[in-house]
Amino acid sequence: MQYKQRLDEIERRFDELTAQMADPAVINDSSQYRKVAKTRMDLEETVLKFREWKEANQHLQEARGMLNESDPDLKEMAQDEVLKLEPQLAQMEEDLKVLLLPKDPNDDKNVVLEIRAGTGGDEATLFAAEVFRMYTRFAETRHWKVEVTSSSESSVGGLKEVTALVNGNRVYSQLKYEGGVHRVQRVPQTEQQGRVHTSAITVAVLPEADEVEIKIDPKDIRIDTFCSSGPGGQSVNTTYSAVRMTHLPTGLVVSCQDEKSQIKNRAKAERVMRSRLYELELQKQQEKIGAERRTMVGSGDRSEKIRTYNFPQNRMTDHRIGLTLHQLDQVMDGKIEPIVEALTQYYQTEKLKEQNEAA
Repeated sequence: MQYKQRLDEIERRFDELTAQMADPAVINDSSQYRKVAKTRMDLEETVLKFREWKEANQHLQEARGMLNESDPDLKEMAQDEVLKLEPQLAQMEEDLKVLLLPKDPNDDKNVVLEIRAGTGGDEATLFAAEVFRMYTRFAETRHWKVEVTSSSESSVGGLKEVTALVNGNRVYSQLKYEGGVHRVQRVPQTEQQGRVHTSAITVAVLPEADEVEIKIDPKDIRIDTFCSSGPGGQSVNTTYSAVRMTHLPTGLVVSCQDEKSQIKNRAKAERVMRSRLYELELQKQQEKIGAERRTMVGSGDRSEKIRTYNFPQNRMTDHRIGLTLHQLDQVMDGKIEPIVEALTQYYQTEKLKEQNEAA
């Protein structure tokens, strides 16, 4: 196999880390233990698949050796085993190639999800609210937690914009390809003549940065407080609990009024601000090295249309990969797994092509 030497090295490293986790010196150092455990966990899937491949490969070699047996029954049994194992082994090797691809360091992160209504007036705000519900329903199936940090409603009950923190297991890995312009085609409720209108919204998915990655200097931040607006309890419009945070060097502004506590709103606003600053840093890196095409609205061309939702035809089309599903009703109910999986597979295949060309 092409990458066997590399896989042998990964397996040796995995065994070293396993031994370290039983070392009292590592166990007594919680920071070191977490680091070792995380590194080991990152390698585990690859090592288990490699060991599965080695076992299957050994069985295949044994079966091929039996093809020279004089006993016809044994020979037939060996042929059946070879026919069964060869495609299994080929699939394992493809799986291992994918596992050896460079890992996106952000895949394990939580995300800041931002949705904004674009062209289309009230209809765009209604669609923005529906798309936010779509992601919320998808998050529920993944047992993720969605916390709204700020939102602005339209007069028809839609959303002009909404920002939310999505926390859970490997959130960014599954939502990172959702960033872009989402277009909707349907007959608005206010349309008297039944004509189909086209509206658009923008979605950004930003990996949440922790304090170690992005440090915010207090002197670079201006904090303004104001009264919360919109539906709520007695504290709404009576206490200055809402927070507007401005990062003076970049001009970035984040508002949060979801919590009744000013302290909690400030903490949430800081998480969003840190993620936006992290995204700016990523953008600078990507522009500098020019290695990978940017697909995020938050870090690239906001005019790029990635997906169309056609309600009259119950059709969803992702223009990047040519995927069309005639089950838009299910998609809008949060069943976006087929889209997420197809996009992940497509970009993995593209990276494999680049890896093979570079080899």
